[in-house]
Amino acid sequence: MSRERGGLVIREAGSQDHAAIHEVTLAAYEEYAARMPPPLWQGYRRNIVAALADPSPATQLVAEADGVVVGAVLLYPAMPDAQPARPWPEVRLLAVPPAARGRGIGAALMRECIRRARAAGATVLSLHTTDLMRVAKAMYERMGFVRAPELDFRPAPGVVIQGFRLDLARRPDSTADVH
Repeated sequence: MSRERGGLVIREAGSQDHAAIHEVTLAAYEEYAARMPPPLWQGYRRNIVAALADPSPATQLVAEADGVVVGAVLLYPAMPDAQPARPWPEVRLLAVPPAARGRGIGAALMRECIRRARAAGATVLSLHTTDLMRVAKAMYERMGFVRAPELDFRPAPGVVIQGFRLDLARRPDSTADVH
């Protein structure tokens, strides 16, 4: 568990957090429903719900303020033998609902993912995002993540999910002041 400024606590999720994580995550991603073709959004929402129902082998982290879950993220371990291979840890479903944004919650969750990836000996941390998620994308870039087009994938015609990676061996304290 880590403590952040303003009484924010970042910790591993427990079974008691399941409903709050579901609510926070769907609230965070719901804004994209109106900006995606309905079939694409429906498929994406199903994937979100499925990932939250069984997050293994990921570590699920939550941000808690005053006893209330205000953010969540999944940190998947490196799985070089998986199909497709994942040679380094990956962040997925970073979620801060609109009502809680602007308080550094997403950055705090990301710092904890970076800390845990480094502690596990990883040299790279990756994630995927889209141009729709411009606030999150800007935060990742401020934290030192760079585009990695080789990690891109296309779930539908005209839709590019962009890969990003952070070199964990470089500038170990580079994310310390991102809030």
